Amino acid sequence: MTTGSYWLLWDGGCGFCRRVVGWVQSHDREGVFQIIPYQEAPSPPMTPELYARCRHAVQVVCADGTTMEAGRAVGFVLERIGWRRLGRVLNARPVAPVTEWGYRFIARHRGVIGRVLFGRSCSDR
Repeated sequence: MTTGSYWLLWDGGCGFCRRVVGWVQSHDREGVFQIIPYQEAPSPPMTPELYARCRHAVQVVCADGTTMEAGRAVGFVLERIGWRRLGRVLNARPVAPVTEWGYRFIARHRGVIGRVLFGRSCSDR
């Protein structure tokens, strides 16, 4: 896989997301991902449809244009940055629905979770 083979699009206005993306960047030692807030993503890969989906969940865009979002994207990212087993487990058929539920739960409560984990709310920069 070449450097920047995948786009990782995330909410640039979210402090919680910023911290998570910082962790991903520190573990993406091979530079597999082009990591950019969706609000700043160029076209391509950005389209109006993708922009609308980015407002609700993190997105990974592959070189062939296919996308994945939310929990599936998280598992995919983990697999590519060296957490292969965890990523595979999260996306395995019996676990994937729980992964999606967990992603949605964290997304809905990221302000509270951010305060608990980082001492700041989601919107803090």
